[in-house]
Amino acid sequence: MFGGQVLIGAIMIAFTVVVHTMGIIGFITYLKFMNFRALGHRNYVGLVCRLVLVVLGIFFVHALEIWSWAFLYLWLEQFESMERALYFSTVTFTTLGYGDITLDERWQLLSSFEAANGIILFGVSTAFVFTVIRMLLEATSIIQPEN
Repeated sequence: MFGGQVLIGAIMIAFTVVVHTMGIIGFITYLKFMNFRALGHRNYVGLVCRLVLVVLGIFFVHALEIWSWAFLYLWLEQFESMERALYFSTVTFTTLGYGDITLDERWQLLSSFEAANGIILFGVSTAFVFTVIRMLLEATSIIQPEN
């Protein structure tokens, strides 16, 4: 069953990376459409509103990824309810890992794949949010762009 877990884990990681990439491309498109320069000099309200929208959007993308793992666990008959599968997936994806519920021994390796998947995608999200913050700060002339 080891090979099956590796294959399923790799497919899930690839799927969530595609979801994440599409989400980030969507945010970049949104931010270009909103035109950073239109923020105006030291427009803190506009800056905060755009940043909140990006963070909520990233949160939504992570939620989709967590739900996709939860659906996998339901499909594998690891949980009897979506609530339990979603709870387990959220705790695993965020690497919180309470350990109060676990997968059957034959599927436990999958939770390691999900945890690694989550930590990498949270890192990508963090880098993206920091890039957006820098762009917003430059657009509002709070900091000077690097030459």
